[in-house]
Amino acid sequence: QVQLVESGGGLVQAGGSLRLSCAASGRTFSNYRMGWFRQAPGKEREFVAAISWSAGRISYADSVKGRFTISKVNFKNTVYLQMNSLKPEDTAVYYCAASRDYVMVTVDYWGQGTQVTVSS
Repeated sequence: QVQLVESGGGLVQAGGSLRLSCAASGRTFSNYRMGWFRQAPGKEREFVAAISWSAGRISYADSVKGRFTISKVNFKNTVYLQMNSLKPEDTAVYYCAASRDYVMVTVDYWGQGTQVTVSS
């Protein structure tokens, strides 16, 4: 059974930092792209960042470039999202995702989500 388990969310003041983790299990993800999406109340889910499991190619949404960093540790099957200089508009439920689609329009697996709240 494939599982993506997120952790690391919480409440932080504007300007602060959080690190999200996504532990992947249940299959080999070497041909997958791993990513983070977020969904704020009343808004659609949006792409945040992605990394190719094997080649390590990285993409970011413009809104988080220079503030967020995605990384992975292969032997731990874990993907991270380091979030710095957080803003109230970053408040959302953050979801880990795995996709065979490079642009991640189609997602094969989703995590359950972790809440990030940034206070002003």
